[in-house]
This record gives sequence, structure tokens and C-alpha cells, in this order.
Amino acid sequence: MIDVLSRMLASRDWLMADGATGTTLFNMGLESGEPPEFWNTDRPDNIRTLYRGAVEAGSDIFLTNTFGGNASRLKLHQAQGRVRELNRVGAELGREIADKAGRMVVVAGSVGPTGEIFEPMGTLTHALAVEMFHEQAEGLKEGGADVLWIETISAPEEYKAAAEAAARAGMPWCGTMSFDTAGRTMMGVTSAAMAAMVETLPNPPIAFGANCGVGASDLMRTVLGFASTGTERPLIAKGNAGIPKYHDGHIHYDGTPELMAEYAVLARDAGVRIIGGCCGTMPEHLRAMREALETRPKGPRPTLEDISAHLGGFSSASDGTGDTSGDPKRERRGRRG
Repeated sequence: MIDVLSRMLASRDWLMADGATGTTLFNMGLESGEPPEFWNTDRPDNIRTLYRGAVEAGSDIFLTNTFGGNASRLKLHQAQGRVRELNRVGAELGREIADKAGRMVVVAGSVGPTGEIFEPMGTLTHALAVEMFHEQAEGLKEGGADVLWIETISAPEEYKAAAEAAARAGMPWCGTMSFDTAGRTMMGVTSAAMAAMVETLPNPPIAFGANCGVGASDLMRTVLGFASTGTERPLIAKGNAGIPKYHDGHIHYDGTPELMAEYAVLARDAGVRIIGGCCGTMPEHLRAMREALETRPKGPRPTLEDISAHLGGFSSASDGTGDTSGDPKRERRGRRG
């Protein structure tokens, strides 16, 4: 039986994913340090509004409010016993909104990193990581998620553990990693290395790619790195809406809807099949992206010069695949914005 995402990819040139979870919830009153996943049970109408905003803006895929819903992250709030519940409810709310959409919409169960470091540098073992991801996957499956969406991963070991957990749960999956200022993940993975890695997995993802990171320009450079490997697997791009700036007591992303529309078209022309936004991407950005994707004709694959001209300059001279000496210090942000 072919899953719904694969069916849609087989019939469409591109699909639009959603935008930011964290930025939207902070705008609704989520406090810094408060686990967004608690809102699945405590403020379900807000989560319905989050999901509905993406669907009404034109998203074909939206992610559940479960990014930090694994036992390691929830343990920080003494909620490690609520993994199954919070993921199930997060997916159930998504299923409710998707089923009322009047068109085919994919509910993607968001699975973020554990926040722990693998041995020997840290204490996390492969078996424990698989167990944590599997517990989360089963909750998302019970709630009706169509696909697991593993995202913002930095370590190849964690990506592989999440893939194994998806197989244990019998769930189709997609997986993105986050590439930062030096064009590599925090653990040093390049775009070429990721493209090679996904093909070695016993159960490779439906689609793979990059999310979050620095800004749309850097993410697009990473996407071109994926494409240059000749991969035939569908690519995902979920870039941040510009660069975060501190303004009047809060973090604001400076990317306009117009900039994100340019990014969406460039991503499509680069061969990306699933195009969305990450931190700072609001419904108004998504609406502009959808309109541009539907109305602007497909063009040639963009060059690095095209990308910098339309989206702004890159944060580093290197794309991570060559000499990395002198690269700026790396940083990492998650979907929570």
C-alpha cells in the first residue's frame, strides 16, 4: 500500500510544506522555556489554529507540534512519562484539521533531536536513541500521522537511529538535517555526505533535505549540494524566513513574504520537490510562496550568483565540502524559533 505522501509526489511536481511552529506559538503567548508540546493537551484550540493557518495558507503538508516530544527532551520538564500521550494528541489534532481541509493534506509527525550526544563523546547509545524515537513514533502513529518527519538533526548516528525507529513503527518517513554557517551540520556532515548516507539505510526516507540553519541563501546552497550528487530521491527545503534580529524584547526574523516567495521559486527551480519554511515563517509568508509557485513559470537551475542576488549573501565563503579552515563558529537553532 503506497503512503499518501508518495502518492502526492507521484502526481505533483512540487508540494508546499508549512512554516514555523515556535514563532507562531510564541505569538500566541507561549513563554520562553515552556514546552510547546504541553499545549497539545492544555490549549488544543491554539494548536488547531496553528495547523489551520498552514492549511489555509496553501500548505500540502504540515508538521505536528511534537518537535521536542521525546523522553530526553520531556524529562527536562518531568514529563518523560507523557511521550505517547503528547504525541498522540498532537497528531489527533492534526488529523482533525487535515480531514476537514477539503483536499488532500499530509499530517507529518514532527520528530526533533534528543538533545543528547552519542557515545563515545557523550552517553547516548544507539539502542536508547532508537527506543526513544520509537516511543514517539508509536504515539504519532496512534494519533493518525501519515508520515514521520525527522528534522533538525546534526549527527548521522541520530539520523540512523530515527530511521530504525520509523521502521520499527512501520511508518514511512522523511528526514532533514540542519546545516549551519560553515555549510555543515554541527557534527560536521556535508550535503554530499548526507545524500550518500540516506542511500545506505535499510529503509531510506521518502524524501530528504535541509531545514532551519542560518537563512534562505545558505540553505539553498546546501540544496544545490544535494542536487549535484545526482540523487533521484525527492529533496526537501525548509528555510528560515531571513535572519533573526533582536528587536523590542523579542526575536524577529527579517525575511519578508516577497523574499520567501523568491526562495520558494528558486528551490523549485533547483529541483526541490517539498518546499516550506522554518523559523519565522508565518502564514503570510506561506501565502506568498504558494502564489509564486503557482504563477511563476519554471526556470533553469539557479546558480550561486542567482541565489545571492535574490536572497542575499552567504554567511561563509565555504559550502562545507572543501577546506573548512577559518570557518565561522557554528550555531544551531531548532524549529521552535
